[in-house]
Amino acid sequence: MKRRDFIKNTSALSAIAILPPFSNCKFEKKGRLRTAHIGVGGMGGEDLRDISSHALVDVTALCDVDANNLAAAKKLHPNAKAYSDYRKMLDKIGDSIDAVIVSTPDHTHAPASLKAMNMGKSVYCQKPLTHHVSEARAMRKLAEEKNLITQMGIQVHSFYDYKLATLLIQSGIIGKVNTVRAWSPKNWGYDGTAPLGNDPVPETLDWNLWLGTSAERQYKKDIYHPGNWRKLVDYGCGTLGDMGVHIFDTPYNALELDVPKTITNKCRKPNGFGYPETNIVTYEFPGTKYTTNDFKWVWYDGKGAPEDHQDLILPGSENKSSNKTKSNDKEATLKDKISLETKLTDESSLPDQGAMFIGEKGRLLLPHFMQLPKKIVDGKYVDISKEISAIEKVNNMGKPIRDYNSEGPKHYHQFVDACLGKDTCTAPFSYAARLTETILLGTIAGRFPGQTLNWNSEKGMFSENAANKYLVGKYRKF
Repeated sequence: MKRRDFIKNTSALSAIAILPPFSNCKFEKKGRLRTAHIGVGGMGGEDLRDISSHALVDVTALCDVDANNLAAAKKLHPNAKAYSDYRKMLDKIGDSIDAVIVSTPDHTHAPASLKAMNMGKSVYCQKPLTHHVSEARAMRKLAEEKNLITQMGIQVHSFYDYKLATLLIQSGIIGKVNTVRAWSPKNWGYDGTAPLGNDPVPETLDWNLWLGTSAERQYKKDIYHPGNWRKLVDYGCGTLGDMGVHIFDTPYNALELDVPKTITNKCRKPNGFGYPETNIVTYEFPGTKYTTNDFKWVWYDGKGAPEDHQDLILPGSENKSSNKTKSNDKEATLKDKISLETKLTDESSLPDQGAMFIGEKGRLLLPHFMQLPKKIVDGKYVDISKEISAIEKVNNMGKPIRDYNSEGPKHYHQFVDACLGKDTCTAPFSYAARLTETILLGTIAGRFPGQTLNWNSEKGMFSENAANKYLVGKYRKF
């Protein structure tokens, strides 16, 4: 792809710019926020619940391509208007809403969000922010141009342990960081072949609207809707785009990273349909004040993740192979996994999911999630309770609350309060677009197994021209 073609395609969505951390609110005088929700099943149902739990929110409109999801949401919010097509909803009642919540499969994030943003609406969009790099840059640009309140749906960004780990790293507790290793044994990949034939579309599903801007495809039961789309390249972003966003978030934020210079994905050859079931993605980033100049990041996902490495050996563990806890449900939701992941584990075993910072003065282990970070020096755990107490006091953090039901809504309420002029968003699109771009570059590298791709952030292009066609999606008219 030539540079002018990439710019042309991207400008159709809007081009790159830098968004300030927050915007002036429009709704302060009204005192209440009128919301429209696009996608109200699954995670969309959780988003609807947590946004609407804010005392100053009026749920004004609901939209879903699945009539069953829509009926369930309508039962909870009988005064809200119901739609199956987000375009018609926004066109008809745009003047009656202030903010839009986008909780669809990944391929519809940008089309729905950009339409709402072009109408001047604040947007809360689930992670990953977009399905294509061009879309992430477009959303970042448009949010700046229109001075909009925005937030990406990474709820744990607002949780105690992640804020604590960020402050600990930035305090220099392990010195400058040279490597981060992060992992999840989830498998949002599919190594099989595309299904043959088709099945009758359920009467409750508008298949054309579900496909949206993606390519025409025949419906096949239990393959796409409601749950397996994350595994498929046309609709999701694999495990990297699911758990990777959550687990990347804190190190990315703490180290003040930008987008990477190089990306290499060790995985199977692409099959054109599903993401690889296991990936080892290595990123090299420009150095920051919190990292060494040769900083790298390694991500592991799929069965058996992470791969054995000396950086991950814990105190009391003679070898890494006995150093893992096992997940009984690798495709459970964040809430479903809470009971498993918050249990205290043997300190010689790696948490099921997490990240390890390797620095000049030791290592910091950050389990995912709702567990305190732990410092390791010379093969031993080091007591950091005094450092934690000092950070809690200086930053008015209070003590950790190990209850997802009370902690989960914080990120959503922060968005509502920002719209009402009472707070600022900590995951606006200025931040979320860069994090998402990093994630998406890793999924693109999966199409070129073992090959190092070189990314030029200023030009928005790879040096390897064959990879550039994956930066932009082709939108179907529907």
